[in-house]
Amino acid sequence: MESKHDFPPPRHTDELFSLKGRVALVTGGAGLYGSGISSGLADAGATVIVASRTLDKCEAKAEQLRRAGGDALAMSVDLTSEHSIEALCGAIEQKFGRLDILFNNAVARSTGGDFATVTAEQWADTMEVNSTSILLMTRYAAEIMLKQAKGSIVNIASIYGMVGPQFAIYEGTEMKNPAEYAFSKGGLIQLTRYLAAFYGPRGIRVNCISPGGYFSHQPEPFVESYCARTPLGRMAGEEDIKGVSVFLASDASGYITGANIPLEGGWTVV
Repeated sequence: MESKHDFPPPRHTDELFSLKGRVALVTGGAGLYGSGISSGLADAGATVIVASRTLDKCEAKAEQLRRAGGDALAMSVDLTSEHSIEALCGAIEQKFGRLDILFNNAVARSTGGDFATVTAEQWADTMEVNSTSILLMTRYAAEIMLKQAKGSIVNIASIYGMVGPQFAIYEGTEMKNPAEYAFSKGGLIQLTRYLAAFYGPRGIRVNCISPGGYFSHQPEPFVESYCARTPLGRMAGEEDIKGVSVFLASDASGYITGANIPLEGGWTVV
Protein backbone atom coordinates (compact mmCIF):
# COMPACT_ATOMS: atom_id res chain seq x y z
CA MET A 1 0.00 0.00 0.00
CA GLU A 2 1.37 3.40 -1.00
CA SER A 3 2.18 5.68 1.90
CA LYS A 4 1.47 9.39 2.00
CA HIS A 5 5.18 9.75 2.72
CA ASP A 6 6.47 7.84 -0.31
CA PHE A 7 7.98 10.99 -1.80
CA PRO A 8 9.16 11.11 -5.42
CA PRO A 9 12.91 10.91 -5.99
CA PRO A 10 14.89 14.16 -5.73
CA ARG A 11 14.94 16.34 -8.85
CA HIS A 12 17.21 19.11 -10.02
CA THR A 13 15.82 22.56 -9.24
CA ASP A 14 15.55 23.37 -12.95
CA GLU A 15 13.27 20.37 -13.35
CA LEU A 16 11.04 21.52 -10.49
CA PHE A 17 10.43 24.81 -12.30
CA SER A 18 10.00 23.22 -15.73
CA LEU A 19 6.54 23.25 -17.33
CA LYS A 20 7.45 21.03 -20.28
CA GLY A 21 4.56 18.83 -21.36
CA ARG A 22 1.98 20.89 -19.47
CA VAL A 23 -0.97 22.76 -20.88
CA ALA A 24 -1.78 26.18 -19.45
CA LEU A 25 -4.83 28.40 -19.97
CA VAL A 26 -4.49 32.13 -19.31
CA THR A 27 -7.67 34.20 -19.48
CA GLY A 28 -6.97 37.73 -20.59
CA GLY A 29 -3.63 36.30 -21.68
CA ALA A 30 -2.77 39.17 -24.02
CA GLY A 31 -3.53 41.96 -21.55
CA LEU A 32 -1.38 43.83 -19.06
CA TYR A 33 -0.43 41.16 -16.55
CA GLY A 34 -1.72 38.38 -18.80
CA SER A 35 0.96 39.07 -21.38
CA GLY A 36 3.74 38.59 -18.84
CA ILE A 37 2.08 35.48 -17.41
CA SER A 38 1.75 33.93 -20.86
CA SER A 39 5.38 34.72 -21.70
CA GLY A 40 6.67 33.28 -18.44
CA LEU A 41 4.75 30.03 -18.81
CA ALA A 42 5.86 29.63 -22.42
CA ASP A 43 9.49 30.32 -21.48
CA ALA A 44 9.24 27.52 -18.90
CA GLY A 45 8.05 25.07 -21.56
CA ALA A 46 4.27 25.04 -21.22
CA THR A 47 1.84 24.97 -24.12
CA VAL A 48 0.01 28.24 -23.49
CA ILE A 49 -3.56 28.94 -24.52
CA VAL A 50 -4.07 32.69 -24.71
CA ALA A 51 -7.80 33.29 -24.31
CA SER A 52 -10.11 36.27 -24.31
CA ARG A 53 -13.04 37.74 -26.19
CA THR A 54 -10.64 39.74 -28.39
CA LEU A 55 -9.27 36.92 -30.53
CA ASP A 56 -7.04 39.09 -32.73
CA LYS A 57 -5.05 40.31 -29.69
CA CYS A 58 -4.73 36.72 -28.49
CA GLU A 59 -3.53 35.63 -31.94
CA ALA A 60 -0.89 38.36 -31.92
CA LYS A 61 0.34 37.31 -28.46
CA ALA A 62 0.40 33.62 -29.39
CA GLU A 63 2.39 34.43 -32.52
CA GLN A 64 4.85 36.44 -30.44
CA LEU A 65 5.34 33.47 -28.13
CA ARG A 66 5.86 31.11 -31.06
CA ARG A 67 8.42 33.43 -32.64
CA ALA A 68 10.31 33.35 -29.34
CA GLY A 69 10.40 29.55 -29.49
CA GLY A 70 7.36 28.82 -27.32
CA ASP A 71 4.29 26.70 -27.97
CA ALA A 72 1.11 28.78 -27.92
CA LEU A 73 -2.26 29.19 -29.52
CA ALA A 74 -5.15 31.62 -29.25
CA MET A 75 -8.71 30.67 -28.36
CA SER A 76 -11.81 32.78 -27.96
CA VAL A 77 -13.94 32.93 -24.83
CA ASP A 78 -16.72 35.20 -23.63
CA LEU A 79 -16.46 35.21 -19.86
CA THR A 80 -20.00 36.52 -19.52
CA SER A 81 -21.31 33.29 -21.10
CA GLU A 82 -21.29 29.92 -19.31
CA HIS A 83 -21.77 28.20 -22.67
CA SER A 84 -18.62 29.88 -24.01
CA ILE A 85 -16.58 28.92 -20.94
CA GLU A 86 -17.76 25.32 -21.12
CA ALA A 87 -17.02 25.21 -24.85
CA LEU A 88 -13.49 26.53 -24.33
CA CYS A 89 -12.63 23.94 -21.69
CA GLY A 90 -14.21 21.21 -23.80
CA ALA A 91 -12.15 22.23 -26.82
CA ILE A 92 -8.96 22.21 -24.73
CA GLU A 93 -9.64 18.73 -23.41
CA GLN A 94 -10.50 17.45 -26.86
CA LYS A 95 -7.33 18.88 -28.41
CA PHE A 96 -4.82 18.13 -25.65
CA GLY A 97 -6.50 15.54 -23.45
CA ARG A 98 -5.47 17.49 -20.38
CA LEU A 99 -5.28 20.87 -18.65
CA ASP A 100 -2.58 21.36 -16.04
CA ILE A 101 -2.61 25.08 -15.27
CA LEU A 102 -5.30 27.77 -15.14
CA PHE A 103 -4.67 31.45 -14.59
CA ASN A 104 -7.87 33.34 -13.79
CA ASN A 105 -6.44 36.66 -14.94
CA ALA A 106 -9.11 38.43 -17.03
CA VAL A 107 -10.69 41.39 -15.29
CA ALA A 108 -13.42 43.95 -15.82
CA ARG A 109 -12.67 47.47 -14.63
CA SER A 110 -15.82 49.50 -14.26
CA THR A 111 -15.98 53.01 -15.68
CA GLY A 112 -18.53 53.91 -13.05
CA GLY A 113 -16.22 55.96 -10.86
CA ASP A 114 -16.18 55.71 -7.08
CA PHE A 115 -18.58 54.31 -4.51
CA ALA A 116 -20.82 57.39 -4.58
CA THR A 117 -21.47 57.21 -8.31
CA VAL A 118 -21.31 53.55 -9.36
CA THR A 119 -24.69 52.24 -10.50
CA ALA A 120 -26.18 48.86 -9.63
CA GLU A 121 -25.91 47.91 -13.30
CA GLN A 122 -22.20 48.78 -13.44
CA TRP A 123 -21.63 46.84 -10.23
CA ALA A 124 -23.39 43.77 -11.63
CA ASP A 125 -21.51 43.97 -14.94
CA THR A 126 -18.19 43.95 -13.10
CA MET A 127 -19.20 40.99 -10.95
CA GLU A 128 -20.17 39.00 -14.02
CA VAL A 129 -16.52 38.89 -15.10
CA ASN A 130 -14.65 39.35 -11.81
CA SER A 131 -16.76 36.92 -9.79
CA THR A 132 -19.21 34.70 -11.68
CA SER A 133 -16.78 33.84 -14.47
CA ILE A 134 -14.21 32.75 -11.87
CA LEU A 135 -16.73 30.29 -10.46
CA LEU A 136 -17.53 28.86 -13.88
CA MET A 137 -14.03 28.82 -15.36
CA THR A 138 -12.57 27.21 -12.26
CA ARG A 139 -15.27 24.57 -12.10
CA TYR A 140 -14.99 23.52 -15.75
CA ALA A 141 -11.18 23.59 -15.72
CA ALA A 142 -11.06 21.61 -12.47
CA GLU A 143 -13.24 18.90 -14.00
CA ILE A 144 -10.38 18.19 -16.39
CA MET A 145 -7.70 18.45 -13.70
CA LEU A 146 -9.57 16.06 -11.41
CA LYS A 147 -9.20 13.32 -14.02
CA GLN A 148 -5.43 13.79 -13.72
CA ALA A 149 -5.58 14.16 -9.91
CA LYS A 150 -3.26 17.12 -10.32
CA GLY A 151 -3.41 20.76 -11.35
CA SER A 152 -2.50 24.30 -10.43
CA ILE A 153 -4.98 27.18 -10.44
CA VAL A 154 -3.73 30.73 -9.91
CA ASN A 155 -6.06 33.66 -9.36
CA ILE A 156 -4.95 37.21 -10.09
CA ALA A 157 -6.32 39.54 -7.41
CA SER A 158 -4.97 42.97 -6.45
CA ILE A 159 -3.44 44.97 -3.63
CA TYR A 160 -6.86 46.62 -3.42
CA GLY A 161 -8.25 43.29 -2.29
CA MET A 162 -5.81 43.49 0.63
CA VAL A 163 -5.73 47.13 1.74
CA GLY A 164 -7.87 50.21 1.39
CA PRO A 165 -7.25 52.69 -1.43
CA GLN A 166 -4.93 55.67 -1.21
CA PHE A 167 -7.22 58.24 -2.82
CA ALA A 168 -4.58 60.99 -2.66
CA ILE A 169 -2.51 59.37 -5.43
CA TYR A 170 -5.34 60.00 -7.91
CA GLU A 171 -5.47 63.74 -7.27
CA GLY A 172 -4.80 65.82 -10.37
CA THR A 173 -5.97 63.03 -12.69
CA GLU A 174 -9.28 61.67 -13.96
CA MET A 175 -8.43 58.21 -12.66
CA LYS A 176 -10.74 56.48 -10.17
CA ASN A 177 -10.52 53.59 -7.74
CA PRO A 178 -13.74 51.61 -8.30
CA ALA A 179 -15.36 50.13 -5.21
CA GLU A 180 -16.66 47.11 -7.11
CA TYR A 181 -13.13 46.25 -8.25
CA ALA A 182 -11.85 46.21 -4.66
CA PHE A 183 -14.87 44.19 -3.53
CA SER A 184 -14.36 41.53 -6.19
CA LYS A 185 -10.61 41.25 -5.63
CA GLY A 186 -10.94 40.94 -1.87
CA GLY A 187 -13.48 38.19 -2.41
CA LEU A 188 -11.15 36.44 -4.85
CA ILE A 189 -8.42 36.19 -2.23
CA GLN A 190 -10.84 34.50 0.17
CA LEU A 191 -12.23 32.27 -2.59
CA THR A 192 -8.67 31.13 -3.22
CA ARG A 193 -8.45 29.86 0.36
CA TYR A 194 -11.81 28.15 0.04
CA LEU A 195 -10.88 26.43 -3.21
CA ALA A 196 -7.51 25.35 -1.82
CA ALA A 197 -9.30 23.52 0.98
CA PHE A 198 -11.97 22.17 -1.38
CA TYR A 199 -9.70 20.82 -4.12
CA GLY A 200 -6.51 20.10 -2.15
CA PRO A 201 -7.45 16.54 -1.14
CA ARG A 202 -7.97 15.77 -4.85
CA GLY A 203 -4.60 17.02 -6.01
CA ILE A 204 -5.39 20.53 -7.22
CA ARG A 205 -3.53 23.48 -5.73
CA VAL A 206 -5.09 26.96 -5.76
CA ASN A 207 -3.07 30.10 -5.08
CA CYS A 208 -3.34 33.82 -5.64
CA ILE A 209 -1.15 36.70 -6.80
CA SER A 210 -2.07 40.25 -5.76
CA PRO A 211 -0.29 42.71 -8.06
CA GLY A 212 0.13 46.38 -7.48
CA GLY A 213 0.08 49.11 -10.11
CA TYR A 214 1.32 48.22 -13.59
CA PHE A 215 2.98 51.01 -15.54
CA SER A 216 0.96 51.73 -18.68
CA HIS A 217 1.74 55.41 -19.27
CA GLN A 218 -0.65 56.73 -16.65
CA PRO A 219 -0.70 60.49 -15.93
CA GLU A 220 2.59 61.68 -14.50
CA PRO A 221 1.12 62.98 -11.20
CA PHE A 222 -0.26 59.51 -10.50
CA VAL A 223 2.99 57.75 -11.42
CA GLU A 224 5.04 60.06 -9.21
CA SER A 225 2.67 59.66 -6.25
CA TYR A 226 2.49 55.91 -6.68
CA CYS A 227 6.25 55.45 -6.88
CA ALA A 228 6.84 57.72 -3.88
CA ARG A 229 4.44 55.58 -1.84
CA THR A 230 6.14 52.28 -2.83
CA PRO A 231 9.26 51.08 -0.95
CA LEU A 232 10.91 49.84 -4.17
CA GLY A 233 10.19 53.20 -5.77
CA ARG A 234 8.60 52.09 -9.04
CA MET A 235 5.55 50.55 -10.65
CA ALA A 236 5.46 46.99 -12.00
CA GLY A 237 6.28 45.92 -15.55
CA GLU A 238 5.70 42.78 -17.60
CA GLU A 239 8.85 41.04 -16.37
CA ASP A 240 7.81 41.25 -12.72
CA ILE A 241 5.01 38.70 -12.86
CA LYS A 242 6.83 36.01 -14.84
CA GLY A 243 8.81 34.41 -12.04
CA VAL A 244 6.06 34.12 -9.46
CA SER A 245 3.67 32.80 -12.13
CA VAL A 246 6.04 30.01 -13.14
CA PHE A 247 6.71 29.23 -9.47
CA LEU A 248 3.04 28.80 -8.60
CA ALA A 249 2.29 26.87 -11.79
CA SER A 250 5.18 24.44 -11.35
CA ASP A 251 6.21 21.67 -8.98
CA ALA A 252 8.56 24.15 -7.32
CA SER A 253 5.52 25.23 -5.28
CA GLY A 254 4.18 21.71 -4.89
CA TYR A 255 3.56 22.09 -1.14
CA ILE A 256 1.95 25.53 -1.38
CA THR A 257 -1.78 26.05 -1.65
CA GLY A 258 -4.18 28.72 -0.43
CA ALA A 259 -1.44 31.37 -0.47
CA ASN A 260 -1.77 34.98 -1.57
CA ILE A 261 1.50 36.49 -2.79
CA PRO A 262 1.66 40.29 -2.98
CA LEU A 263 3.50 41.52 -6.08
CA GLU A 264 3.62 45.20 -5.24
CA GLY A 265 7.09 46.47 -4.46
CA GLY A 266 6.24 46.64 -0.75
CA TRP A 267 3.06 48.73 -1.11
CA THR A 268 1.10 46.74 1.50
CA VAL A 269 3.82 46.79 4.17
CA VAL A 270 3.91 50.55 4.79
